[in-house]
Formats: sequence, structure tokens, C-alpha cells
Amino acid sequence: MDTKFIIRPEHLQQDSFVHAGVLATLADHTAGYASFSSVSENYRILTIEFKMNYFKPCTGDLVICKAKVINNGKKIKVAESEIFSCNKSIEKLVAKGTFTQMAIFASEIKARGKTMATREG
Repeated sequence: MDTKFIIRPEHLQQDSFVHAGVLATLADHTAGYASFSSVSENYRILTIEFKMNYFKPCTGDLVICKAKVINNGKKIKVAESEIFSCNKSIEKLVAKGTFTQMAIFASEIKARGKTMATREG
């Protein structure tokens, strides 16, 4: 599973590197869809834990994230995401994340949402 985005000013932190939070979000998103591709459409994927390693500042024109499932359990899945900065078609690995995710029935999420809405309002 691959995702990418063109770097824009709003993605940058104070030193003009892509913000670590943006990279973590991209890695989580891509890992989630890698895990989602391993279940039926009746399931949703929720991240229950993750760890990011940042190797160098992310600069350039484009960011690419490549994710794959490395342990495909029935309910618990583990995926890895690698993030590359691209400048003039040269890719450099800038970060890597490991994500533990849970497959849960979509109907169970909807039922929990209704319970939360009742408690709050």
C-alpha cells in the first residue's frame, strides 16, 4: 500500500522540515489501509499502538509512504510503514513506523458511537 503527498508550507515545522506529526499521521493512515486490505468490508481497522523512528529531516518536493502487513492475525495485525522524501525522483528513507492494529466489526464501532453520544448529551 502506498500513499503520497506534495509538500506544502502548512506541512512544515519552524525549521522548514516536514513536521513529525504529519509523517506519523501519514504512516498510520497507510499502515491502516494495508491492514484494511486484509479484511472484509464488514471490518474496520483501529490502531492500538505505534512507534516511529525518524532518521533524518524530511525535505524535498514529495513524500511517499509504503506500508505492508508483517503479521496478519485474525484480530490483531502488525504493519510497517516506511516514509521517503523525494527530490527530483531521488527517494531517501527518512522514517519508519511499526503499527499494531485491531480488526473490529464496523457494526460494533457504530454501536459504541451511539453509546458515547447518549452519555455526552
